[in-house]
Amino acid sequence: MTGPTGTQLADDQLAAALLDADHRVLVMCLFQITGDRKWIRDRYRPVRDSNLIADEQAGFDAEIASEIRDAARSVADLPPAISDPGDELMTELMGACLGQHVPPEYAPMMREEMGFCSRDVPVNSVSQLSVLVVGAGASGIAVGVRLLRMGVTFSIVERASSVGGVWRDNRYPGAGVDTPNHAYSFSFMPPHDWSRFFAPQPELEGYLVHTAESTGLAPNIEFETTLRSASWLADEKQWQVELETVDGTEIRLVDVLIPAIGQLNVPRLPLIEGMSVFEGPAFHSQEWPADIDVTGRRVAVVGTGASAMQIVPAIVEHAESVTIYQRSPQWARSVPRYHDPIPAGSRYLFDRLPFYAAWFRFTMLWRYGDGLLPSLRIDPDWPHPERSLNKSNDRHRQQMTDQIIAALDGDEDLIAQCVPDYPPYGKRILLDNGWFEALQRPDVELVSAEVTELSSGGVVAADGQDRPADVVVFATGFHVTEGAARLNICGLGSSLADAWADDDPRAYLGIAIPGFPNLFVMQGPNTGLGHGGSAILQAESQARYITSCIAAMNDRGLAEIEVREAPYHDYNARLDAEHEQLIWSHPGMSTYYRNSSGRVVMVMPWRLVDYWRMCHDVDLSDFRVAERP
Repeated sequence: MTGPTGTQLADDQLAAALLDADHRVLVMCLFQITGDRKWIRDRYRPVRDSNLIADEQAGFDAEIASEIRDAARSVADLPPAISDPGDELMTELMGACLGQHVPPEYAPMMREEMGFCSRDVPVNSVSQLSVLVVGAGASGIAVGVRLLRMGVTFSIVERASSVGGVWRDNRYPGAGVDTPNHAYSFSFMPPHDWSRFFAPQPELEGYLVHTAESTGLAPNIEFETTLRSASWLADEKQWQVELETVDGTEIRLVDVLIPAIGQLNVPRLPLIEGMSVFEGPAFHSQEWPADIDVTGRRVAVVGTGASAMQIVPAIVEHAESVTIYQRSPQWARSVPRYHDPIPAGSRYLFDRLPFYAAWFRFTMLWRYGDGLLPSLRIDPDWPHPERSLNKSNDRHRQQMTDQIIAALDGDEDLIAQCVPDYPPYGKRILLDNGWFEALQRPDVELVSAEVTELSSGGVVAADGQDRPADVVVFATGFHVTEGAARLNICGLGSSLADAWADDDPRAYLGIAIPGFPNLFVMQGPNTGLGHGGSAILQAESQARYITSCIAAMNDRGLAEIEVREAPYHDYNARLDAEHEQLIWSHPGMSTYYRNSSGRVVMVMPWRLVDYWRMCHDVDLSDFRVAERP
């Protein structure tokens, strides 16, 4: 008697995997593999689902779901009938996948994001330019891979000994991403085998290391190399950069400079007394010591932002007690499946079933994309501006208030401390991954009073109490407005620090600044995402724009390219006017999105698709250019 063949085993594995599949994604795979339009008719149209992690059954009854799985099993090894749907069909498919209308302008962006068409910028001649990228985090990797594919001569300098940026530096307990990983990943990489929908820090760091190595980017990265200064040489039309390496100081000339250091890398510590008096360890969350153990210790956490909401649920089971100091409460969305592993069958299908990974990525990008932005627009006739912006925003407020009340099990004292008095989404929206459950523990205290000083053995708050602590963690955010200005960059007669003085950074598309030729900033002013989306998607949009500038310089023999004052001022005027209509300009709150003058400087007011379109191809009429001699 013989056992099952390899083919039978593979078919059985596929059949088992399909039970875990997202059925709305399966339907899209069936259409592209077979080309049969029956798969996008009403019988196979999923129920619209706006949950952050949608139900994999997609609303299909058992009979139709079984039919879909059987069909997918039978076509998994066939060559695809449609590799790239094109824009018109793509629009139809997106709507069919989600069970809702999707505007046609999303089709070209999603085709690139899903790998149906290339995002690379072609270079029509051998590259004559040299490029220096500063930083080997996600942004540096995104632009580096594109430069590598173009055949441009470039290096990435990285101050640390490995890649990873924020995912290398932030190793505190509970650190993880707040965007699903299949949206928070590179479009040019094969599907990654993520363990969870929201992966923890070690997986994210490992993914960036793997990307640098598998793409061939690693040899272009110079580790333990810090940019000390950069000066534009007008006669040579080059950047003179001073680098500090393990071997000493090096001076280098490059044609193009790309700071890719991001915004969240310089810790902000509160200005309080007693920092040198406290006898235990006191540190910023980004600088969590590798050798510290909080087991059995009294831990004070200062701040209730994103880092605190990850740290507290991760340590409460081990610490003797946790005291949290809150300046103002935060809106947090409930994510019931935040810690869920991705079903094993679904992970198998990413490699086994054509188009499965692409359409799974699409569903995640869409649910974390632009859908929220219309509800963040101020209605001037709304009668309750003190609590919300418009009818939709008020509904969101009620929903999240109800979630908080339910999560706190009716504890009136905690509810009073945890429900914000400003409109939802006015500050960065946070994810409840066990935060409210942790607050109800008898060994956890929430103190709604600002910290005023540290004593030798505790934390003194504005309520006058000195509460004991063995360890103090400052989850107090970052200096976000300096960005690339901290790199000591000097352009045509002025420094970037001067250009961005008074906490007022500005750039064209968040990328280019007048007076700074051949300088392209990544994750610059007004490119953060306040309404949702993926920072990696943003980085890839910026990388496309920057490489299109470099390709244009190379192919047209340009030595110099500098954004003109008129388009720069026009862009920022339009940006400011748009922000005046959006929630982040609401006067009833403070947020790091705004500078000391109240101008929104961190997040963008545009939809993701609008910014993608703006960044897709350079218009050289926006720039002053000079040809190579």
